[in-house]
Amino acid sequence: MDLFLQDVSGEGVYSFTTGGYILFVGLMVVALLVVSYFVNKDGRGRMSIRQLTTSALCIALAFVLSNVKLFKAPMGGSVTAFSMFFITYIGYMYGPRVSLAAAFSYGLLQMVIDPYIVSVPQLVCDYVLAFTALGIAGFFHNSKYGMFKGYVAGVLGRYLFAVLSGVVFFADYAPEGMSPVVYSLLYNASYLSLEAILTLAVLMVPVVRMGLNRLKHEANEVGVRREATL
Repeated sequence: MDLFLQDVSGEGVYSFTTGGYILFVGLMVVALLVVSYFVNKDGRGRMSIRQLTTSALCIALAFVLSNVKLFKAPMGGSVTAFSMFFITYIGYMYGPRVSLAAAFSYGLLQMVIDPYIVSVPQLVCDYVLAFTALGIAGFFHNSKYGMFKGYVAGVLGRYLFAVLSGVVFFADYAPEGMSPVVYSLLYNASYLSLEAILTLAVLMVPVVRMGLNRLKHEANEVGVRREATL
């Protein structure tokens, strides 16, 4: 592990070495090729130029907003300015194929820019699996109140992996006498639920909701869609 990760704190908190960044880039390329294969396998799930560009804009916006922290928890996690929503919104516009690929890419981006690493399994759980879970939103793209359902489902998916990580990798942080499971449930809910509540409150504003629904309609305009195989 020393070839790819280095202890930057003396207390078991790691960062990528040069070899780690090289390996990361290689794995990212391979993973994206694999995602592309499964997206396009049936010939009906090809991503259009519009889907690619719109998803890229949403990912970029989510990343910028993820650095606008309204509250930062002491041992990881923060309340951001609606960053999770723009990943789930991709799912609301385009469905699960595109949303899972976009959420996966977003997780890789978060992992390489500002990682908190104590082990490789923890890295996979906290960054790859937790952020990819936001792509679950795509399964609700055609349902009634799909924007709300998808957002809540995506956040719950991320919460599940955050809790799992807390129990498996950060159990020692639980106060004496408190179950690590209870501690992880409460700790991760403290920031994820607050951001979710704030986001849902904004989405309840009629002009915001109508504007986002209109954007979805325009983003799926069949007449201007041009297909491009990844």
